[in-house]
Amino acid sequence: MRTQVGIIGAGPAGLLLSHLLRLRGIESVVLERRSRAYVEQRVRAGVLEQATVDTLVDAGVGERLLREGLPHGGIELRYGGAGHRIDFEELVPGRSITVYGQQEVVKDLIAARLADGGDIRFEVDDVAVHSLSAEPYVTFGGERLDCDVIAGCDGFHGVCRPSIPAGVLTEFERDYPFAWLGVLARVKPSAEELIYARSERGFALHSMRSPEVSRFYLQVAAGEDLDAWPDERIWAELRARLETVPGFTLATGQIIEKGVTPMRSYVAEPMQYGRLYLAGDAAHIVPPTGAKGLNLAVADVRALTEALAGFYADGSTELLDGYSRDCLKRVWRAQHFSWWMTTLLHTFDSDDAYGRRLQTSYLDYVTSSAAAATTLAENYVGMA
Repeated sequence: MRTQVGIIGAGPAGLLLSHLLRLRGIESVVLERRSRAYVEQRVRAGVLEQATVDTLVDAGVGERLLREGLPHGGIELRYGGAGHRIDFEELVPGRSITVYGQQEVVKDLIAARLADGGDIRFEVDDVAVHSLSAEPYVTFGGERLDCDVIAGCDGFHGVCRPSIPAGVLTEFERDYPFAWLGVLARVKPSAEELIYARSERGFALHSMRSPEVSRFYLQVAAGEDLDAWPDERIWAELRARLETVPGFTLATGQIIEKGVTPMRSYVAEPMQYGRLYLAGDAAHIVPPTGAKGLNLAVADVRALTEALAGFYADGSTELLDGYSRDCLKRVWRAQHFSWWMTTLLHTFDSDDAYGRRLQTSYLDYVTSSAAAATTLAENYVGMA
């Protein structure tokens, strides 16, 4: 087989890249080791920046997003017995966020690609990439796919990044001494916008997926045993961390999914080698506090699409050569913001009274200074 772009991974990065390339008349084949049912049901991030929404809508895959997504004009920072709203519409006019689950984005993209004859192959075995610096090709399940370019959209544990020769990549990483216990519950959200709550007991986040389904996160110890968190304990801890302002009552209901997610930051530089280009989690990981993971993947794909379009239009490699450099500017900005939000809101050491006072001081600054609030807002909705 032969195609122009071989795409490894049918997550949002790989699927969106395939779709955007088709709109430019560029052929691709997408290879995914998981089943279609698995990738469509995998619950991940749900906060879309304005630029991500615009990209999906402009690409013709935003109809359901516009109909079912939940636009938010701000978030609440809750600490010290009070809530403080960061008003995106006032601070960064024309830019906001929309809550729409990553799995819903994936469903929309798969449906669009299959409807127009896209080649997506699920449950493929033994994927490997070869000859990256010359004439690249991919092998899988006893077959071979020749291509001009390989896009590594296969996540942190995929095969693409480890295929780059030793010594080429510089890797930056940081592990955090806690994790997130994530809960999906069949219950109407108790607030209209996201609540980021800091307390002496640890961080908590109140989010949502629809008018009937809520998403919650609790800071827990790194490596926490999920079996130690029955539903009753989860609800009790969420109430203790969220019911800290007068008049707020947390609605509870049936928990339909829960899991523990480690917190880490990671960047691989450069994001390209030969004819291999990394996008999304294959190249970088951010803690979910800043809601940047999916949005960074979409930004990578936009840049890679433009670079490939230029290459196929007139043979120019200028944008392809600068792909990693251009993407990493945004990646490191998002890394800093995600690290900053994480350190601002989580409990690191129960004995560190000095650190806790510093956190409170900066939260007071963010919630009282228009300049500081604007910095948070413009980073959260996505830098223009």
